[in-house]
Amino acid sequence: MSSEIETRAQFSHIRYGQCWEDADILLQGLAIQPGDTCLSIASAGENTLALLTQSPQRVIALDLSLAQLASLELRVAAYRCLSHPELLYLIGSELEIPEPITRTTLYQRCRSHLSPQGQQFWDNHPQEIDRGIGNSGKFERYFQIFRRYILPLVHRKNQIQRLLQGGTLQERQTFYDRVWNSWRWRWMFRIFFSRTVMGNLGRDPSFFQYVTDNVAERIFERTEYALTQLNPADNPYLQWILTGHHTTALPYALRPEHFDTIRANLHRLEWHCCSVESFLNQLPDRTIDRYNLSDMFEYMSLDSYHQILEKMIQKGRKGGRLAYWNLLVPRHCSPEESSQIKPLSDLARHLYHQDKAFFYSAFHVEELL
Repeated sequence: MSSEIETRAQFSHIRYGQCWEDADILLQGLAIQPGDTCLSIASAGENTLALLTQSPQRVIALDLSLAQLASLELRVAAYRCLSHPELLYLIGSELEIPEPITRTTLYQRCRSHLSPQGQQFWDNHPQEIDRGIGNSGKFERYFQIFRRYILPLVHRKNQIQRLLQGGTLQERQTFYDRVWNSWRWRWMFRIFFSRTVMGNLGRDPSFFQYVTDNVAERIFERTEYALTQLNPADNPYLQWILTGHHTTALPYALRPEHFDTIRANLHRLEWHCCSVESFLNQLPDRTIDRYNLSDMFEYMSLDSYHQILEKMIQKGRKGGRLAYWNLLVPRHCSPEESSQIKPLSDLARHLYHQDKAFFYSAFHVEELL
């Protein structure tokens, strides 16, 4: 059983050089227990690796893209043979490293830990190594265009630095109202983050097939929330968008306190290039305890969503959980499925209000009955 999106989008290149979902709320939502079996959308790898900090028995990473799996594989190799500062430098989180070393040198140290396919992919993309593999995706290049050519037309460097310093809620709100939220900012945002521009430069036009809302307006509302109600000083996703690296915060899997735990649990991780649908068909019933599904339902029809949800219920264990995001397309379990799965709405809503990857319109946590 193939995935609907396979027929509408290309998966030969890296779309995401890093994960753009907040693993802090993901882990709280999934509540992984030692010994669990987890299924995870691979993407660039950080959130799949974050699952390892909870000591599950097995983490199965899936992706339709060999390029995305190469991103995960290189991160796994980096956790195995690099120090934590070297890992950050390879990704691009840190712009400098104390000793004289290059990202190419770091890659060469990791290379022997890659599969032949992984070696071939990264050998053919030396420029992506040089700029930091966290910058390697189409989505990151979209933000780079914004950061390099658009944002300077709206805000000066010192204003960006002031925004990222955060402060109290009142200080953040005052700065946003008096300085940041200018007519130039609003005008630029609605153009650059429109469905047309984002589809062509950042994502894929086919990803918007089931979107009916005004894309720019929805994302603008969430951005305002992130710049005021959340503290930019604690937000690694906002920091990367505005500066091209992490300044005062790191995503969960990249924090120093989790480095050794992830390294120690790498043997629990496996990855496969296939759709979630086809992989589930190979599994016995009642196999999966936790599902990290990213925003995969965004790209499928309502009928396709309910079909794969039924399969996930069949392959999941009682008491298991699903966690996933909606960007612009509303997808969540229906009342007709209430005998098999229930939404943990209060928990999901509480976590969504903390979501540092702020552009999503909803976060869902659901429990298998």
